[in-house]
Amino acid sequence: MNVLLDVVDVTVNFGGVNALQGVSFQVRDGELLSLIGPNGAGKTTMLKAITGVVNPQNAKIRLDGRDISRMPTHRRAQLGLALTHQIVRPFRSMTLLDNVTLAAGHQRIRSVFRSMVAVNRDPEHQKAAVLLQLVGIDDHAGQTVTGQPLGVLKRLEVARALALKPRLLLLDEPLAGLNHIEAERLADTLVQINARGLTVVMIEHNLGEVLRISQRLVVLDNGRKIADGIPDQVMRMDEVRAAYVGKEKQHAAS
Repeated sequence: MNVLLDVVDVTVNFGGVNALQGVSFQVRDGELLSLIGPNGAGKTTMLKAITGVVNPQNAKIRLDGRDISRMPTHRRAQLGLALTHQIVRPFRSMTLLDNVTLAAGHQRIRSVFRSMVAVNRDPEHQKAAVLLQLVGIDDHAGQTVTGQPLGVLKRLEVARALALKPRLLLLDEPLAGLNHIEAERLADTLVQINARGLTVVMIEHNLGEVLRISQRLVVLDNGRKIADGIPDQVMRMDEVRAAYVGKEKQHAAS
């Protein structure tokens, strides 16, 4: 498979703290890759560096061969990056359908003139309805966001990201806060989305689901990459096991 995302030597410092130290990895076109590691490993910082939310002290980031290292966040999104957040932030007074419709109409919103003259929203509504069905919450389409359970909100966040027509979907802990059944169902949905040809990079602490659905793992610890490979092989590596066990002991002692 071709390399879709090429991340080279990403270094991020926050007030003297090394959040990322020369991290490099690649994501192949059509892959479902999980970026894992203990708390504080630098995973979310890496996603923010890829999308341009964080400015690294050093980095070379290419999307489909194009250098995006110095591009602002909105330009990276236009080229095909979409990021979902661990804390879901939809428009709560709007329906689920309207939330996704708004994202589906992002091309019109970019132009004031096009927004003013575009009266027919049917194409965006139809696209939003299809995406809500894809993520399994089409029966909630006409309901407002307020009062919806977390499982529905997580799926809504994925649908809104898909409405942007990304080439690469970045997921920040999509299963966080979900019970076992909800997590398994959403993980299955992500596999289905990936099977349709969309490349997915996921940060997730639910190792059971990570190992079940991921094609490859990249492991960070203390801002460094310590492993990269097939899930079963990676999780047998001594350094990976030590990173997880060590952090669990520290947490128990505190």
